[in-house]
Amino acid sequence: MALLVTGAAGFIASHVCRRLIARGERVVGVDSLDSYYQVSLKHDRLAAIRAEEGAGERFVFHQLDFADHEALDAAISGEEIDRIVHLGAQAGVRYSLENPRAYVRSNLTGHVNLLELARGSKAKHLVYASSSSVYGQNASLPFKVEDRVDHPVSLYAATKRADELMSETYSHLYRIPQTGLRFFTVYGPWGRPDMAPWLFTSAILEGRPIKVFNDGKMMRDFTFIDDIVAGVLAALDNPPADDGEEKAGGSKAPHRLYNIGNNKAEKLEDFITAIEQACGRKAIRDYQPMQPGDVPATYADISAIHDDLGYAPTTPISVGIPRWVQWYRSYTGA
Repeated sequence: MALLVTGAAGFIASHVCRRLIARGERVVGVDSLDSYYQVSLKHDRLAAIRAEEGAGERFVFHQLDFADHEALDAAISGEEIDRIVHLGAQAGVRYSLENPRAYVRSNLTGHVNLLELARGSKAKHLVYASSSSVYGQNASLPFKVEDRVDHPVSLYAATKRADELMSETYSHLYRIPQTGLRFFTVYGPWGRPDMAPWLFTSAILEGRPIKVFNDGKMMRDFTFIDDIVAGVLAALDNPPADDGEEKAGGSKAPHRLYNIGNNKAEKLEDFITAIEQACGRKAIRDYQPMQPGDVPATYADISAIHDDLGYAPTTPISVGIPRWVQWYRSYTGA
């Protein structure tokens, strides 16, 4: 039997693949290697996966767009897939303002394709990526999985909420065990170059100004990648029971929703200061107004995943940021 991991060359999924291989799992990875950001980074992540001990026998990769159901079905036709970790998506809030169709294709059509694959293969569990963006401008902090999420402020957030609703439908109709994970601002080694840690670190080291939106009055629940992976694997290993009991998020089908965050909202200025200290240089701040589709604060209530699975993040930014900057310097030669 094998695990299917989508977005295998992506930030979170590449770490998940490495951890699964290290514990002896056979992993089938798929990724389109699209050019949303530099493809070279995605190839380097795949190389890191293949460098894991045992990856030669336990890792297979297919370059394909999982929104193309025929390509996806053909690639896994000879595999016995019993679990799916669906982390592939078109990411980015601001990019969705310019390229909405990319989100419809990847995040909506692609998600349905994975649901159909789970149904056809009788998968024991489908774990999929949602996002803290579904909370929109929720004024109640911290964000709880019980909160209403009916007012997304970006198309990206709307597609992620739609994924949750489609998963609920499939769990209800076909009793497919599913877990949706609402990730909160993930950072760490092999991170994405379109996100604040990379943008800030590169600019600080090169002496360029950094754009600080909402005049710096932002708060984020920054979550280190190791804590995210721990949560993904804890969820994967404990599928929801089909027992009619209400799950996290309110479903009585075998479908639950969890926040995965650091359970601590950090001021953006404090986050920048931590990067400055790790880089040994001061940032040149260029204060900007709030960007369309953005939100002023995110903060995860993780009581549901803690109570159900024992999830407890262990990496504050005082530890995670130096590890991130050390990796960034090593990878880029900065």
